[in-house]
Amino acid sequence: MSLVLTSAPSLPPLLARGALLSLFKRPSPDAEFPRTRLVLPGLRVDLGRLAAYERVCGFPTGEDALPVTYPHLLGFPLAMRLMSGRDFPLPLLGLVHTSITITRHRALTATGAYELSVRIDGLAPHRRGTEAAVITEMRAGDEVVWESRSTYLARHRIGQQAPEAAQEVEEQEVEEVEETKEPQDVQKPLPEVAEWRLAGDVGRRYGAASGDRNPIHLHPLTARLFGFPRAIAHGMWTVARCLAAHGTPEAVLVRARFRAPVLLPGTVTYAAEGGRFELRGGDRIHVAGEVYPLTS
Repeated sequence: MSLVLTSAPSLPPLLARGALLSLFKRPSPDAEFPRTRLVLPGLRVDLGRLAAYERVCGFPTGEDALPVTYPHLLGFPLAMRLMSGRDFPLPLLGLVHTSITITRHRALTATGAYELSVRIDGLAPHRRGTEAAVITEMRAGDEVVWESRSTYLARHRIGQQAPEAAQEVEEQEVEEVEETKEPQDVQKPLPEVAEWRLAGDVGRRYGAASGDRNPIHLHPLTARLFGFPRAIAHGMWTVARCLAAHGTPEAVLVRARFRAPVLLPGTVTYAAEGGRFELRGGDRIHVAGEVYPLTS
């Protein structure tokens, strides 16, 4: 079933509703989930907001082009409407974005008109709980020009198994979210390209540009309420910042896995070779991904 919206939902009420309903959720990979496909037609990009996003992520500004990650931001309010509802079985509080796969079929203009759609693709068991997959598509006319698949993990007790202890990172307080290393991650370390010193306000600036003002990203005090010693960078900012440095073809497949949060302020290393990239802090990998050109 499709539900056509007249405008993008406002994020703050959705986040508040999702946080409240989280108290009553009982996650399970066998649970029912919403089957509704949300559709937002006639979408046009706010160019001022786009410029702010490009600046904070490091993309070129002033071009009639959408960065490869920007449609995710446009579809995020629709995804939050689905995941904050009573019929979504996973609690929004503590939900961790673990991966994203993006396919851009051609270059996207910033001044074009698009149709966005978002749906839940299903639930799957995970060694640490239950994972949900969210599909976002962008169309120009009848053509799918951009699509993504994001996975979100709700950590919870599995059967009689006790929850795993948090893996400690800086000051022994932040848990790494990825449970296994992908084959790409056990290859030799990628060569360092640049060292980035991240200011403490990166989360606030990205939140202003994206609308995602989750308190864990904004201030140390609000981050501590959720167990983090300092504010952490948005996962999608880390991917966008890496891709802005790496560059992408017009038709491209991007895969990224979120391995560990980036504490703000902080210093990270951007490493890349060929189609692979990483964001590292010391020996810890925060984000690992690949970029593949698509051929017709």
